[in-house]
Amino acid sequence: MSTTPRAPILPVYRLGLIAWALLVVLQLVWHAWLFPPQSMPITLLLAITVVPLLLPLFALRDVRRALLWVGILSLFYFCHGVSEAWSAAGTERWLAVAEVVLTLLLIGALGAGAKRKPRGGDVG
Repeated sequence: MSTTPRAPILPVYRLGLIAWALLVVLQLVWHAWLFPPQSMPITLLLAITVVPLLLPLFALRDVRRALLWVGILSLFYFCHGVSEAWSAAGTERWLAVAEVVLTLLLIGALGAGAKRKPRGGDVG
């Protein structure tokens, strides 16, 4: 059985993977530990906030595809972070700012790692 060597993961994609992992940890710390929900079950809140971030793990064989899916999903977290940063006070505001920064890092890493086609008709 022959195995094809995997292409090395670009450093910018490593940054995206780290931002993704930190976003999952942030959701767990924020919603399960620091500010648990008062009016709904914690399992429901974690199902809404953490499970969508875990779904792209099914595509982890192709790091670009996994980052693409988590980048699309992170738009929700970006909107959530902006609205919480605007309306919350104290520690929760800084958690929201961290959420926005992590989503921007994730989307930026995805965009920076995209292959660009050469301009014009110059070939070679």
